[in-house]
Amino acid sequence: MRIATWNVNSITARLPRLLAWLESSGTDVLCLQEAKVAEAQFPSDQLRELGYESAVHATGRWNGVAVLSRVGIEDVVKGLPGDPGFDGVTEPRAISATCGPVRVWSVYVPNGREVEHPHYAYKLQWFEALKAAVAGDAGGSRPFAVLGDYNVAPTDDDVYDPAVFEGSTHVTPAERAALASLREAGLNDVVPRPLKYDQPFTYWDYRQLCFPKNRGMRIDLVYGNAPFAKAVKDAYVDREERKGKGASDHAPVVVDLDV
Repeated sequence: MRIATWNVNSITARLPRLLAWLESSGTDVLCLQEAKVAEAQFPSDQLRELGYESAVHATGRWNGVAVLSRVGIEDVVKGLPGDPGFDGVTEPRAISATCGPVRVWSVYVPNGREVEHPHYAYKLQWFEALKAAVAGDAGGSRPFAVLGDYNVAPTDDDVYDPAVFEGSTHVTPAERAALASLREAGLNDVVPRPLKYDQPFTYWDYRQLCFPKNRGMRIDLVYGNAPFAKAVKDAYVDREERKGKGASDHAPVVVDLDV
């Protein structure tokens, strides 16, 4: 079984690439982030033509998550119980579903903006709500994983130059502590292998030639429980999908399971 996560940075802008990638990659389940469309505008019909069912939690604007599956979708849950919301709005940042033998969450963790910004406190609160929401499945016997754009680099090795990020979000001790706390619920970091260079970065800014210079970050993560981690046979970053015209600034992370 092949499971992947991909922040597409607008499914409307990325649809031709997404459809081609699904056809060529043999992916069974895709956790998708930053759909940036309302549910009514999500391209479910085009995906269905390729054999994928869609579970979508999106309202347009800047967020939106989905699970695409060609092995069935059941028990869909939209949003986090206890979601703190931001500025009075509960944002569509999490969706879970059972796809064949595996249960997954697709998550788009808040960015945090700046350390002193209210969005940073919201990010840490959101992590607490996520941990509470996944704790039961994390400790269960069924393969389970939380996949998505976590907007946190777990260690200094997960950014191209720690000095560049000093004092900014994505690398602060509090954010990394939130990740560690999530792992303590019974989840393992499934670290993919890079297809080029030494580090499996998953995100490269569009600016300043970051991708050609490999100035990246590993912020798209797969956190799986023990049965999921035990079933992993391979994991890699599909760096090729960050290349060329019309690419997202994130690359897919792909995990192969024997389940």
